Amino acid sequence: MSIELTCSQFDEVLKELNKEYTIFAPVKHEGIGTYSGTDIVRYSEIKDVYSIIHDEKSDFSPKEIYFPITQTLFYFFNDEEVVPQIDDKKYIILMRPCDINSLSILESVFIKNGGNNGDYYYKRLRDKIKIFMLECREGFDSCFCVSMGMNETNNYDIALRFNDNKVSCHFNNSEFDKYFQDKGKKTDFSPEFVKSNQVKVAVPDINKITMDMFQDDIWSEYTKRCIACGRCNFVCPTCTCWSMQDIKYDGQPNAGERRRVWASCHVDGYTDMAGGHSFRRSNGERMRFKVFHKVYDFKKRFGYNMCTGCGRCDEVCPEYISYSNSVNKLAKLAEGANTDGK
Repeated sequence: MSIELTCSQFDEVLKELNKEYTIFAPVKHEGIGTYSGTDIVRYSEIKDVYSIIHDEKSDFSPKEIYFPITQTLFYFFNDEEVVPQIDDKKYIILMRPCDINSLSILESVFIKNGGNNGDYYYKRLRDKIKIFMLECREGFDSCFCVSMGMNETNNYDIALRFNDNKVSCHFNNSEFDKYFQDKGKKTDFSPEFVKSNQVKVAVPDINKITMDMFQDDIWSEYTKRCIACGRCNFVCPTCTCWSMQDIKYDGQPNAGERRRVWASCHVDGYTDMAGGHSFRRSNGERMRFKVFHKVYDFKKRFGYNMCTGCGRCDEVCPEYISYSNSVNKLAKLAEGANTDGK
């Protein structure tokens, strides 16, 4: 079923939904962008349709909603531990197809990767989510979702198209029918997806990856250029590295909390071990790890790449390092082509 509503009608629906759901969408935050006087688009709770930024790509993915930047796993006091409770209110998240597909990747990391139990903390947030898909027909300059096969999905409850003060809705879940009763008019709307990106990425054939590629000179460029800030990891919808922190409260030596905090495979100290050993000391080695992990190791284990082609990493790098270009270099290397002229 598909219907078309005016923005004011859709706003009325959102207000009804807000009684039972916490709704998240891309929202513009003014004046806190990377450069002075610039804005940033990231996911925040919304109360009305007019806060939704539907015609720009968010600078950060919705990942921080279901995999929070900082997450208390339990509180401890002497010999007791208490897992924090979360409220029962479900989430609605407005997401683009590539970000929706990132959920399958996180599912592999947090659920399929953990035996029969999976990650309790991720699963209880993931189970709250309903998805309203933001239709994406053209993509953005840095996107390469088509190359990664992440441009389409049917994994949504409602698909949305914003156009000329109208909102078209295509329903995949009858659970939401009651909110739209007697509103709008029937239409033949069916979501469309981007078919081609400006950025083309050749994903290497994992059967052609050889050990000597780990020592190739293409990685040395990143040792010279990368500053190990980790921003590419933090904007990525599929990066899941974290570290643990035990926080003890002032004046209470036996009381505190254990937190899971986002980390980055690019930053100094991430692979340090007791005794002074470190697996990846140079920034080039860290870039090599990330690229191989996303298009080789992960694919060998789960059957698909750990990248949606959203292009946020290429946009956010202060040193203009292009992850998509690094994958293309690796693909050329796998095909035996000369990668000079990087």
